[in-house]
Amino acid sequence: MGNIMRGESAKETINTDSSLKGPEDDMVVVLQDYPSPDISEPIYRMGEKLRLIAQEAYWWRVRSIQTQKENYIPNSHVAKVYHGWLFEGVERQKAEELLSLPGNRVGSFLVRESARERGLYSLSVKHRSVKHYRILRLDNSWYYISPRLTFQCLEDMINHYCDASDGLCCALTSPCQSSTTPPPDAAPAAPPVVMRRNFDWKKIDSKQLVSTESCGDNMVSYGVRNSIAAYLSFSGNRNPAQMRSASRKKKSKSMYALPENGHGTIDYEDF
Repeated sequence: MGNIMRGESAKETINTDSSLKGPEDDMVVVLQDYPSPDISEPIYRMGEKLRLIAQEAYWWRVRSIQTQKENYIPNSHVAKVYHGWLFEGVERQKAEELLSLPGNRVGSFLVRESARERGLYSLSVKHRSVKHYRILRLDNSWYYISPRLTFQCLEDMINHYCDASDGLCCALTSPCQSSTTPPPDAAPAAPPVVMRRNFDWKKIDSKQLVSTESCGDNMVSYGVRNSIAAYLSFSGNRNPAQMRSASRKKKSKSMYALPENGHGTIDYEDF
């Protein structure tokens, strides 16, 4: 969880970048089609994630997660991926290309480590366009995007911004997907809607709208009648002024106001 900025050190402060590399350090993402389409049909497409088998100088041996076939690819065409969302050595423009691939949606994200300076991270998020946020570190090695919220590790930061946008363009939804990987919670296709074209509300007896009896000859379904009855019962116990007041309270609870002082600013990445 995020914490209000404080000076004391954490019990297990992450001091080295290598501690961020978990057991998933054998995953890589393809940065550009290989071979080039100008030469032949690509074996691997940009955005595809592969299992790293061996690093042999310039050539890396990889296995396709989809086909399980092994082959070689130049190490300049791939980048290591940790935790599914931490991309090593990916530049700003390449991050935008990856997040623009089919399969990504609003809130898709990746954290990228600078290729020029180790330990320098940025968060890239897909919104109307791809937004970039610089991730900074305190002297005690805690991370933050907005100084009012600090995190002991990048995982805590990602978990927090998955729960709430908290100053970002939107809440994080899922790590950057490849062009062939559908979103994890993609909704199934909706069943076709069957409409009664001969249904005329003007010919409906008003008593049928509030009747809760399951009559077979009633043109209004039981579910619709039950909903209408519940709504009338709810609204009948409160006058219009009370309902408007409750509506205003509900809206005010769903709003988030950033602090007006300088401690709530977001540092957008400019490199």
